[in-house]
Amino acid sequence: MRILTHISLAIALATSFVAHSQTLGQNASPDHDPTYTLSVHSQLVVEAVTVKDKDGKPIEGLTAKDFTVTEDGVPQKIRYCEYQTLPATPIPEPPAPPDSEALTIYRTLNRSQIAPETTGNTKYKDHRLLALYFDMSAMRPAEQLRALAAAEKFVRTQITTADLVAIMRYNGASADVLQDFTADRSRLLSILETMVVGEGQGDVDSIQDASAADTGAAFGQDDGEFNVFNTDRQLSALQTVANMLGQLSEKKSLIYFASGLRLNGLDNQAQLKATIDSAIRSGVSFWPIDARGLVASAPLGDATQGSPGNAGMYSGTAALANTSNFQQSQDTLFALAGDTGGKALLDYNDLTRGIVQAQQSVGSYYLVEYYTSNTLKDGKFRKIKITVADPNAKLEYRQGYYAGKEFAKFTTVDKERQLEDALMLPDPVTELTIAMEINYFQLNRAEYFVPLVVKIPGRELALAKRGGAEHTLIDFIGEIKDANGGMTVTNVRDDVNIKLTDETAAELAKKPIEYDAGFTLLPGKYIIKFLARDDETGRIGTFQTTFVIPNLNKELKRVATSSVVLSSQRVDMKDALFNAGKAKDQQKDNAANPLVQDGRKLVPSVTRVFSRSRELYVYLQAYNQTATAPQPMVGFVTLFKGTDKVYETKPISVTAAALARLGTTPLNFSLDLTQLQPGEYDCQVTVLNPTDGKATFWKAPIVVVP
Repeated sequence: MRILTHISLAIALATSFVAHSQTLGQNASPDHDPTYTLSVHSQLVVEAVTVKDKDGKPIEGLTAKDFTVTEDGVPQKIRYCEYQTLPATPIPEPPAPPDSEALTIYRTLNRSQIAPETTGNTKYKDHRLLALYFDMSAMRPAEQLRALAAAEKFVRTQITTADLVAIMRYNGASADVLQDFTADRSRLLSILETMVVGEGQGDVDSIQDASAADTGAAFGQDDGEFNVFNTDRQLSALQTVANMLGQLSEKKSLIYFASGLRLNGLDNQAQLKATIDSAIRSGVSFWPIDARGLVASAPLGDATQGSPGNAGMYSGTAALANTSNFQQSQDTLFALAGDTGGKALLDYNDLTRGIVQAQQSVGSYYLVEYYTSNTLKDGKFRKIKITVADPNAKLEYRQGYYAGKEFAKFTTVDKERQLEDALMLPDPVTELTIAMEINYFQLNRAEYFVPLVVKIPGRELALAKRGGAEHTLIDFIGEIKDANGGMTVTNVRDDVNIKLTDETAAELAKKPIEYDAGFTLLPGKYIIKFLARDDETGRIGTFQTTFVIPNLNKELKRVATSSVVLSSQRVDMKDALFNAGKAKDQQKDNAANPLVQDGRKLVPSVTRVFSRSRELYVYLQAYNQTATAPQPMVGFVTLFKGTDKVYETKPISVTAAALARLGTTPLNFSLDLTQLQPGEYDCQVTVLNPTDGKATFWKAPIVVVP
């Protein structure tokens, strides 16, 4: 699979109207009324404080009056103080549920969020919260089995009456909640016993050093072209889970099963810091467990990788690189634990011990809450100091936290991470309205060209004046995944700085911005998620949908055709406000794009709203792969008003060129809409093959406006 590099942006020439019918739709209802609300924000800071006497025994009976809290030296008013009593006696092992019951429980799971606390709800009071998090993308099947077995052993033999356990899983695409916090051991065991071993194995880091396997002349795209970065995704998923757990006031321990986590130089430091900051702010401590256990590695790698086949095999460089990679993967786990108050279990085969360590680390403690007097969102570290009247008391608590940031203070790294976080959210963000259309055209018997068109109302974008001219900056990021396997097939990442004249800036308030890209895909079912951000205000819009590229090779009863493109404009490629491709790449991509003809691009409507003052263009391709000689294709377009036919073009007959692959026959239609009254119509395209008697029909609603 490959992505074509031509990406252009242009201001649409036709006026933008509300769409009643769309090819794939948009992320917000087109006829919704904006609602304005006035909100007041205050930041609640929650501290879990362990207070012990000089003998190490918990001190009970303290109240809010016994604590003194300062933030950056400024005294804070304590709003709430509560003591959490946590016993540490394991309860007897429950009987194993029947296999049929286990499968039923697992298959009816809802992948939901962790339920937040509600006012007056004491569900989590006097309970120890342990979240079992399995990074399936970072463990091989044998290591996944070892991790699941350790979790089962803990649930059977070590869980106490104070423990509430949640089960989470990262499969390379998203962090799923398989079970919210519960004390139901039968249900926990049922989930653990039926988790799929071997899933999430697509995100394997490719190592480029002396220990890398020799692939000879084999060629493959860099992993970075398919994933924003595997390690960033893993850390970002951890950050998402930490934020999810932050909705609960109590202490939270995240037991993180993985087979190491290797950073790529300094590239992942920003995301690592963001993940740790989120965990500290949410009161979550990481307890990583290396599922590989105690490893005796071969100097040149094991049988899961090919021989390096380079001089490093003989100089010792390959063996040193192999050892360094292993140690670096453990260093990240150590850092996650050390910076959040947890402890990593490394080089130890009894993985259950790591869970027990996390369990025993959380004893009885006080919840102390206050609203900070510093409401600035400057992202700076705020130091917290808590004391009690007893000078001999020993206190353990979080020493501080990083404040949130407003978008205006975001660094380049912060902005990039915000895009990645938004891309991983399960629900779309609708601060910006995004409308999208996806089409497909067959290139050969295997591949299809898939043009993507996105439109954003210009009135929703903010303009800034720099260098004497107005401009708007838009960030785009998107990815296409296999709907069945969840693997990322391809992605696009772009930032577009559009410089505007006074005339075009005035037009922007009335017209939409159009962004287009092209991909090459195989037949199949895909999920696309696309995100746009106004870089002046930080407002984000995301759009997600499923689309299917049919296998036209199997179309035997009807005429095989591409998708149908409806448009009211053809623009000269030289008139684009922005073009990301280089001249040579642009020429190559234009040659592959059937919507570009004679240096002019047919711009899909997306909204399918057309003005009577402009012509309606209809374009599609018909294919006749089995023909031994060029055969004519006959086509015409009909408009219906209800059941009445109100317009029909004259039939056109087009014969494929003698050298055309697949018997590709382009069909172009131009409709004069001046004789139509404004309103809603059904547009039908009919294609006939007189030689073999096959036909096909396509129909979709459109709107005609004055």
